[in-house]
Amino acid sequence: MILVSKQNESQGASRIRARRGNPFLLPWLPALLIALELASASSLFAQISKPKEYDVKATYLYNFARFVEWPASAAAKDGPFAICLLGEDPFGHALDAVLEGESINGKAVAARRIAKPQDAANCRVLFISMSEENRLKEILASLDKASVLTVSDIPQFATRGGMIQFISTEKRIRFEVNLSNAGDAGLRLSSELLKVAVAVRTNIQPGD
Repeated sequence: MILVSKQNESQGASRIRARRGNPFLLPWLPALLIALELASASSLFAQISKPKEYDVKATYLYNFARFVEWPASAAAKDGPFAICLLGEDPFGHALDAVLEGESINGKAVAARRIAKPQDAANCRVLFISMSEENRLKEILASLDKASVLTVSDIPQFATRGGMIQFISTEKRIRFEVNLSNAGDAGLRLSSELLKVAVAVRTNIQPGD
């Protein structure tokens, strides 16, 4: 069931200013809206190229993490706040650049590339690359009940067991959320995150 269907773009991308030289992260705007400001710049998305597309997706990954509440057991883990990538890396240096010097809940944020889903135990966010589509069911099964936010641009990801799926609409990067899948993992997604999703789904069927 789709609970919410919204497209909420802010105008005036020209207002964007850089912090520490990074044009993606601003202290004076709600963090999640930064990527929407970028996406609204027609010059940026007049012709999506892979590096620019994944610059924006890297920014989203960081911002998603700021709008999720993890259970106490996950929050108490030692080490950095890890945003992980499983599969072929489409980001290049973009993810590392976005996360450099950032912290969430007092923990330094770090990008991690992992070889197998079992290595995601210490991840807070896991981006599953398109290269892993053929084994997506196996990957998600291995993460069952783990407090890891799963994100991907694999088609139908949000209806195949994933939590947040990137989609492209009118040459802009957007996302939809499966609230049930996140809840099953003990994750609470902020209403601010849900407000800017294209769609918010649950696994409840009409009449249940």
